[in-house]
Amino acid sequence: MKLISGNANRPLAEAIAAYLGQPLTKCLVRRFADMEIFVEIQENVRGEDVFIIQPTSFPANDHLMELLIIMDAARRASARRITAVVPYFGYARQDRKPGPRTPITAKLVANMIERAGADRVLTIDLHAGQIQGFFDIPVDNLYAAPVMVQDLKEHYDLENVMVVSPDVGGVVRARALAKRIGAPLAIVDKRRERPGESEVMNIIGDVKGRACILVDDIVDSGGTLCNAAEALLEHGALEVSAYITHGVLSGGAVARIAASPLKELVITDSIQPTEAVRVARNIRVISVAELLGEAVRRTAEERSVSSLFY
Repeated sequence: MKLISGNANRPLAEAIAAYLGQPLTKCLVRRFADMEIFVEIQENVRGEDVFIIQPTSFPANDHLMELLIIMDAARRASARRITAVVPYFGYARQDRKPGPRTPITAKLVANMIERAGADRVLTIDLHAGQIQGFFDIPVDNLYAAPVMVQDLKEHYDLENVMVVSPDVGGVVRARALAKRIGAPLAIVDKRRERPGESEVMNIIGDVKGRACILVDDIVDSGGTLCNAAEALLEHGALEVSAYITHGVLSGGAVARIAASPLKELVITDSIQPTEAVRVARNIRVISVAELLGEAVRRTAEERSVSSLFY
């Protein structure tokens, strides 16, 4: 087995390597003067099972190109099998045509990863599960839920917890987590009655006196999360926290969350946390390194990965 890391999230790759007791393979990834990417794998990978760890987070295009070029280098160096370990799969939100003359970028990226030489893909909490079908190679879509459940058990009295989906589209994900901890489920129904009017938040479920946990896969601007937290508190929730797999947190999201009534936002390190995230008063990071490390080990040993979750 060989583990190779790009520049997107080196600390996560090092944590996975430490869990596996396997050093990262020496790999030079640098830029030419015009910002073209140059890659050189500095160890022999001929006949090896190669795992390339690279989330396609901000800047998404740079990190995607790094992933593709590292895979091409490994393929041309005669690696036996190449697994793209993409903890955060960028462009996943564009998984269908929302209107005429728009792209399905998730499918385009899937084609590029396959064409670059991937034999399989390992990712966490795809924005839409059907993206697995965009690939003609095996895709293991891991769930961050076991990591979140462990953290919830350590920090909350589960007797009084209520899991909340911040929108109707995330109900399946929230229900799965609620089932794991034996908690009831509520849903935030968000709608605009008329164009130009502010959104109306309806809460489906009785949240009065409950510690509410918002659950989702991605937090980007943080607007929906903050609005949902305010609506839950208005409906009598005792406190509101959020557990989100991928902390994209673009623009002024960190400041928005710090100023919000959220008790805390818990994200994973699938995307490398920025300095602003690390010092934020109510944002906490939990690691998925052991989850990914175990999935990598089982893939290399041709053992079941799905049994991690059942």
